[in-house]
Amino acid sequence: MTQNYGFLIDQSKCIGCHACSTACKSENQVPLGVNRTWVKYVETGSYPDVRRRFQVTRCNHCANPPCVRICPVTAMYQRDDGIVEFDPSICIGCKSCMQACPYDSIYLDPETNTAAKCTFCAHRLDVGLEPACVVVCPEHAILAGDLNDPASEISRKLSTAQVTVRKPEQGTGPKLFYINGNDWSLHPSAAPAGESYVWADKITEQNVAAYALPVISGGSGDQLKSKSGTPLRTPQEQGRPMNGPIQIGGRVAEQMVQTAYNAQHKIQWHWELPSYLVTKSIAGGIFMLLSLGAGFGMFTFDSLTFLAAGFTAMIFMLITTILLIKDLSQPKRFLNILLRPQWKSWVARGAYIMVTFTAVAGLWWLLEAAAFWNILPANFVASIRPIASWIVFPFALGVVIYTAFLLGQAEGRDMWQNNLLPFQLFAQSVMVASGVFFVLNLFVTFPTDLTALLTVLFPASIAVNLLMTFAGKLNSFPTDTAMLASREMTHGKFRNHYWWGGIALGHVIPLVLMIAFAPALPFAVLFTLVGLFFYEYAFVMAPQYIPNS
Repeated sequence: MTQNYGFLIDQSKCIGCHACSTACKSENQVPLGVNRTWVKYVETGSYPDVRRRFQVTRCNHCANPPCVRICPVTAMYQRDDGIVEFDPSICIGCKSCMQACPYDSIYLDPETNTAAKCTFCAHRLDVGLEPACVVVCPEHAILAGDLNDPASEISRKLSTAQVTVRKPEQGTGPKLFYINGNDWSLHPSAAPAGESYVWADKITEQNVAAYALPVISGGSGDQLKSKSGTPLRTPQEQGRPMNGPIQIGGRVAEQMVQTAYNAQHKIQWHWELPSYLVTKSIAGGIFMLLSLGAGFGMFTFDSLTFLAAGFTAMIFMLITTILLIKDLSQPKRFLNILLRPQWKSWVARGAYIMVTFTAVAGLWWLLEAAAFWNILPANFVASIRPIASWIVFPFALGVVIYTAFLLGQAEGRDMWQNNLLPFQLFAQSVMVASGVFFVLNLFVTFPTDLTALLTVLFPASIAVNLLMTFAGKLNSFPTDTAMLASREMTHGKFRNHYWWGGIALGHVIPLVLMIAFAPALPFAVLFTLVGLFFYEYAFVMAPQYIPNS
């Protein structure tokens, strides 16, 4: 019978001694500042009636691990016995597995610059030993064993005890079970952290904005009343008690629930990802428009226009590649994604889509250049032009929208799980590509029908993208983390990036300039590009500020 390893932690026995954490560090040579297993502290009550609850936290060794599915080079993999392992020797440091983990269990090793996490002490299991944390626990609060063996201690305990897991709604099938698991500890958003931890100061980058909703101002005069005349209580800030702190038995409850200690994980994706979303949208969008012109006759095909626009697209594709490689913590291993791809990963699929697009679009550009400079017969190139456009268009479209499916695999960031995202990326690409065409028109004279098409396409795509941006906010949020991330983007730390950058600078101002002051068109294009970056920055960063552990 196939083995299926899992953990069972009895929280009623845990005394918060950190023996499991230190044993894990010692056994696996875990560097300072990162953790494979850690003990989370959550305090409840009001002084002097306070209780501290402990929760041992680590990789859940899921039956359906999203980190394995998203890894582009099989550095993260699942063994036959159910243990989720990793191979640091082939990891390229794309950090996608960290975004896919709904439990914040994977970290970037500061010494190897690769992903790392709990391995169930597989090296010990393979020689008949138990994991280090199990051996060292003084209360026998941690059990590890084969879930498929009915005679194992963990199976016997699971058959009689009431257990719970973290985030079962994610569908990952976690195999880290808790006896007496406390809701305040299991759900990260249930117990917000204070300004500092009991044993440590918080990492500045990890400070998460308060989760309370904005204050709703009420009148200070007559009492509010409903239409029927019923007296209403003045609205208060959500999450705050009426008229100041709650009074319990004559004592003030300064903090009813708070996280007193937790492992701190750094945010891994920064400005490079928003930048690459903009640059690849320009590159893919330009060739989508060129393909439509050549294949469907939407405008007169002009060789000089094609060469200028195609060359610009290739430049932006080069910038995209540089940004992607720069974002890797192991950039020297970039070729691993091409030489040993894991095809379920949209990181690997996206890499091949971009490489293929660059190859076919570049070949088409070279053929047109050869015809333009009379190296090849113009009739020959004209005869294969429709075929080239049909080949290039789907890859250009793939370059634009594949990121939506990649972000969809990042199951640790629920706000990115948006069915509108592929269509929004398409609209953004048309928006910035048509804008770049307008800038090129300052240096190269376009056919009149192309100019007429762009005059409609540029403002229309801005308007459509703006509508889809707001439409996405009308959807109900599937989880609390998705709702909190959305609020963080629109009303929290990134509200200025979203409203003043993405909405005002990227959409409203360009539309006003197009309508009221046509000569300012180059500025409208510039504002659109900068505004889109600000929007993408808020969209990428906000979910990462919501804790998963």
